[in-house]
Amino acid sequence: MSRASRALWQTGHRTERLLVLALLALVGIQLQMSGLADDILSHGDDILYLSRQHIELTLISGGLAIATGLPLGIVLSRRFMRRWAEGVMQLLNIGTTIPTLAVLALSMTLLGIGTAPAIFALWIASLLYIVRNTYSGLTAIPQHLQEAAYGVGMSAWQVLWQVELPNALFVIFAGIRTSLAINVGTVPLAFLVGGGGLGELIFTGIDLNDTGTMLAGAIPTALLAIAVDTLMGMAAHALIPRGVNPLR
Repeated sequence: MSRASRALWQTGHRTERLLVLALLALVGIQLQMSGLADDILSHGDDILYLSRQHIELTLISGGLAIATGLPLGIVLSRRFMRRWAEGVMQLLNIGTTIPTLAVLALSMTLLGIGTAPAIFALWIASLLYIVRNTYSGLTAIPQHLQEAAYGVGMSAWQVLWQVELPNALFVIFAGIRTSLAINVGTVPLAFLVGGGGLGELIFTGIDLNDTGTMLAGAIPTALLAIAVDTLMGMAAHALIPRGVNPLR
């Protein structure tokens, strides 16, 4: 990425953040004027407790997706596995094309009610993005870089860790970032199988036709998704080396 393109991207990214902050401010003003802000704040203790559950579900299911998705993407990127890669991707794609409620229902029949089926369903829903981006990032590495690494005597393992993964890290981070952001937004459905989280407030508000209770769950969920996306963006900017990070 050229310096001009990088500067343009950074300007656009700052503008996007300002727009998000402005939108949040407008929403806050509207809630205060309508009196819903007091209704939402009345659920303060519930919001804190359920937010902790929400974060725990995201960390566990997202961590499992990263721990399994990265190795699977690496294995599929090897030459002897590439003929099977798209078939495996299509199998993983089932987890995103089937409605999450259906996946939750299926996992509930296998694992019962509680956090276990919720974590399983969230893991399935988050896996494809990490595997796909890991595979795409590694297979996009220029052939001449790999040939040069082998030419100086590196083993296949050294080429993977010192050449391929560093150059694919930006794409891999993008997949993890997308996966975790979607995971946070999907966690509310875990309430339907007894998994807890902010979905308890959202669905209780829907059942009671109580807008304040529903927003007490929906607004923290949205803020958590924005926070996770922002933190992952900052982590990618800080951890990916300058030479292979097109945004630095």
